[in-house]
Amino acid sequence: MRTAFIINPKSGKKLGCGDIEGSIKKGFAQAEIVFTEFKGHARELARHFAEEAFDAVIVAGGDGTINEAVQSLAGTQTALGVIALGSGNGLARELGCPLGPLEQRVSALKNFRIKQFDLGRANGEYFINLAGLGMEADIAAKFDEIGVGGKRGKWPYFKIGAKMFFAYKAPSLKVEADGKISEFEIMSLVFANGRQYGSNFKIAPKAAFDDGFLDMTVIRRANIFKLALGLPSFFFPSCKIVSIADTYKIRRAKVFTEGPFSYHIDGEPKKGENLLEIEICPGAIKVLCA
Repeated sequence: MRTAFIINPKSGKKLGCGDIEGSIKKGFAQAEIVFTEFKGHARELARHFAEEAFDAVIVAGGDGTINEAVQSLAGTQTALGVIALGSGNGLARELGCPLGPLEQRVSALKNFRIKQFDLGRANGEYFINLAGLGMEADIAAKFDEIGVGGKRGKWPYFKIGAKMFFAYKAPSLKVEADGKISEFEIMSLVFANGRQYGSNFKIAPKAAFDDGFLDMTVIRRANIFKLALGLPSFFFPSCKIVSIADTYKIRRAKVFTEGPFSYHIDGEPKKGENLLEIEICPGAIKVLCA
């Protein structure tokens, strides 16, 4: 199989990019290996490898780097593969990618199979795992701000989330989903192709990458005590003390806001004016998975 690896050296700092390259060469001696040099570079590199008819492009990086590659691999015959180097590694967990030693992460790919996955699309850009707005989009925007010169990882993300959790003011939104109009006061509104953000936080436990639907999960406005009681159920579905979320299977949606807003695609922060358009794109990408 003709394979290329795209490595984000910033994501790989804690593991050592030289170690990553060495592990890849041991497992895939003939593979082409390239490093990203700037934001958006993975998108350019993936487009090049798709145009050169590579069988697979494997991304070693976080969710943002993976999402860049998705934009270029959608609709092509080149499959996406993942080596998890991010913080939560939500997509990697969903694909069955190991999170152990580097050589294990690389060698496991040899036994992966290619499957056809759906993609979501938010305001014209693809997402493979999750898109949404509300508190998690604001957290993603704040987390992105500390990316230059700041410490990233799970702990800073948790601190930002905890601080925002106690101060968040839930907006009111009008949502048209498959022709049905509803109004919600939301903490978060998530459109899920996969099941989890990362670290096993499953926002949509019944979502599937190949069912032709997105799972629209609405986390409703609630007082702090109800939210605190409801959050554990996202990690432990059997531990549902109170319900704070509703989930709907949808194909298309329009979210109307009263002005500019933040949203995210696969954790990457974006800005919108007053409308977020969402749709499912069935079978739009080939993916290597366990």
